[in-house]
Amino acid sequence: MSSAVSDRLPTFPWDKLEPYKKTAAAHPDGIVDLSVGTPVDPVPELIQKALVAAADSPGYPTVWGTPELRDALTGWVERRLGARDITHRHVLPIVGSKELVAWLPTQLGLGPGDKVAYPRLAYPTYEVGARLARAEYEIYDDPTDLDPTNLKLLWLNSPSNPTGRVLSKEELTRTVAWAREHGVLIFSDECYIELGWEADPVSVLHPDVCGGSYEGIVSVHSLSKRSNLAGYRAAFLAGDPEVLGPLLQIRKHGGMMTSAPTQAAVVAALGDDTHVAEQRERYTARRTALREALVRHGFRIEHSEASLYLWATCGESCWDTVAHLADLGILVAPGDFYGTAGETFVRVALTATDERVAAAAARL
Repeated sequence: MSSAVSDRLPTFPWDKLEPYKKTAAAHPDGIVDLSVGTPVDPVPELIQKALVAAADSPGYPTVWGTPELRDALTGWVERRLGARDITHRHVLPIVGSKELVAWLPTQLGLGPGDKVAYPRLAYPTYEVGARLARAEYEIYDDPTDLDPTNLKLLWLNSPSNPTGRVLSKEELTRTVAWAREHGVLIFSDECYIELGWEADPVSVLHPDVCGGSYEGIVSVHSLSKRSNLAGYRAAFLAGDPEVLGPLLQIRKHGGMMTSAPTQAAVVAALGDDTHVAEQRERYTARRTALREALVRHGFRIEHSEASLYLWATCGESCWDTVAHLADLGILVAPGDFYGTAGETFVRVALTATDERVAAAAARL
């Protein structure tokens, strides 16, 4: 039975990188891993203290979270995204955003005949979620060009993983209007929204985009990158209560609850903007160093105006580029992990220490 489920899924992409990882690791000065994009900087002290203070949590946590957590979520959504009149019914904690992306179509009750759409270059788990639900899936360049027949879930992703592209307020507004006209549910993956470099990302929850109504729209947010909490599995949804209410009930039955110490840590993290600004400064310096080194080495950088990646090409097969960089001890992600449109690109993560980024720049 389990093999029947696994047979629906593509080959796990990161397994394909293992030979190149071995090559890079053999470099005399060690590997510089710029592939996965996992945070390497310390968890801010105030968040660690909040986690420790809540460590004596013998009882079960609730799926909806403590009132303090919901207050923190609603406050952040209004303060940082510009949304208005956000109540506890408009928010829902989740156990990391990847879990949500993978299981959302199933939790929405989608199945054969239903369609899930996502960008042509996209996080692979959007497709995985559709496959797990046995739903159909399709890619788009402009979502308003899609045939809305049986289209039940439309994924937006701004800032984009892998390209770092940011959808403008006008693009978002037009897409929300189109989706509402055709009864299509929007989930907007905004996990990198606080990491804009050459653009100021806007949420679908902003009143200029949604008109002050959250009907048919939900945004997805994560603390993994902005607060270095990838190991905590801390994320949340915000948007239409008519969508989040049923999801809450389903997730109660499924036991999809964030641990009590993690909930306390999220309260501390969302209540402090200082550590976010400090982390941004670290990434800004690393981004500048890597971008300049890649360009000098002959790469062209496209988009990359936000997020934690540089979308780079030198006009050859992405696997040839991966092999070339592995010989320099640098591991990057091949662009075709994110769709065939990325077959001549690589994704270069900014998530390495200052020392390792400097080493990569020197080798380039």
